[in-house]
Amino acid sequence: MSEDVSIHDVESADDLLQLVIFQLGGEEFGVEIMQVQEIIRMPDITRIPQSPEYVEGVINLRGKIIVVINLNTKFDLHSKELDADSRIIIVEIGENVVGMIVDSVSEVLRLSTSSVEPAPDIISTKIKADYLKGVGKLDKRLLILLDLERVLNDDEMAQLESVSEMHG
Repeated sequence: MSEDVSIHDVESADDLLQLVIFQLGGEEFGVEIMQVQEIIRMPDITRIPQSPEYVEGVINLRGKIIVVINLNTKFDLHSKELDADSRIIIVEIGENVVGMIVDSVSEVLRLSTSSVEPAPDIISTKIKADYLKGVGKLDKRLLILLDLERVLNDDEMAQLESVSEMHG
């Protein structure tokens, strides 16, 4: 009997997403924790001339040069001033490591995959459905799940790689 329970536990663990929850433009977003390397406070950011508007610049994180993008600007959301709550989430997107500025990071939580629905074409944010994995429902909250692989297209990733190499 105990074997059945452990098998069930393994199955239910596979059915859970572990998410880092953050705020952007008044909405709650989530990214899978396995894509997050770390979350840091706002360091000094070196601006890069003639870079896309959403690129804030580069930071030196323990000797590694990381390009930082502002998700509020990228998604054309109501941008708030960077403050003590602002954070940079260091994430892996494909082969690249990128910093994403968010308004704040609130928690890490588990969400059942059965609580996630495909992103409707029109949701309460201005973000294109292309960037989303889905919408998670947790109690009375709606969590917008970002698909990091789609946040930046191939051309944008190539642009960020060249910026990183120039300043590396």
